[in-house]
Amino acid sequence: MSVPLRLFIAAEPPEGVCAELVRWALGALGRAGPARRLPARSLHLTLAFLGEQPPSALAEIESALSGVLEQFVAVEQLAVGAPAWLPPRRPRVLAVEVGDPSGALATLRRALAGELGTAIGWQAPRERFRPHITLARMRPGSERPRALEPTPPLVFTPVALTLFRSDLDPAGALYAPLASIPPAR
Repeated sequence: MSVPLRLFIAAEPPEGVCAELVRWALGALGRAGPARRLPARSLHLTLAFLGEQPPSALAEIESALSGVLEQFVAVEQLAVGAPAWLPPRRPRVLAVEVGDPSGALATLRRALAGELGTAIGWQAPRERFRPHITLARMRPGSERPRALEPTPPLVFTPVALTLFRSDLDPAGALYAPLASIPPAR
């Protein structure tokens, strides 16, 4: 019997945007603040959390990823928005909202959900899609800072749409890319 893989699909921001967001989080939270900051290589914009999937489903998931290349290429000019503590009632993460003025990101997510539904029977969660990039995770028992500096005014185009494996570890989740579609720009 094979061990299931914990999987998600995410749009990857450019390295420079990730570096700027890490710098902002350091300034906002400090080095020894109430949250564990994520490294730049871990920053991403999740479009579909697939949960545990059998390794035998990887080919179908990769095919679904390839099936949305046209919609992915249309995603441009995403904007880093305000900081947000998520979930709002009992926050566990500090994130920055991501604005999608053209609606192309939402169109990509719907197309991806359709492809994944056909490929592996995946259904998108019922809650409203709230595009964001997680920057830090709260330490147990800590309180969040009351005020945060404004985020840097960043606009970006994702560099890849990637299927990641997520391995949980006491030091934090480790993400390994399994398949990507880069844009044909």
